[in-house]
Amino acid sequence: MSDIAATTVHEAYAFACMRCGHGWEQAYEIEHHVDGSGNAFVVYKADGERVPSPLSTPTCTNCGGHVVRIMRAGRVSSVQRLLQPQKAAPPEAAADRIAATAVAPGPDAHHWQLSDLLRPFHRR
Repeated sequence: MSDIAATTVHEAYAFACMRCGHGWEQAYEIEHHVDGSGNAFVVYKADGERVPSPLSTPTCTNCGGHVVRIMRAGRVSSVQRLLQPQKAAPPEAAADRIAATAVAPGPDAHHWQLSDLLRPFHRR
């Protein structure tokens, strides 16, 4: 089968397994081909290897589950960055930062307690 036309696009997706909670991201080269008979077909490649379409049969790379949410790229990596422990600043720098940003509470300031948050659910 010879190709008459081929166009390659690059796309990346984020995935989250609804079974085990594992998240990952993968970039793909998506080759759009048209064969000699005019039939269109698509080839997906990840890391240079031909793979099945991630949109039709996603499989969790951790548990093998098939209930996988597909999202735009960057969703998983941004959450993973938030979950990584932050480098602690030296204690004196943290104290200076707190002193510089400390503001006396105004008359309308309220310190929220757990009971305040649960009040709407309290039966009367």
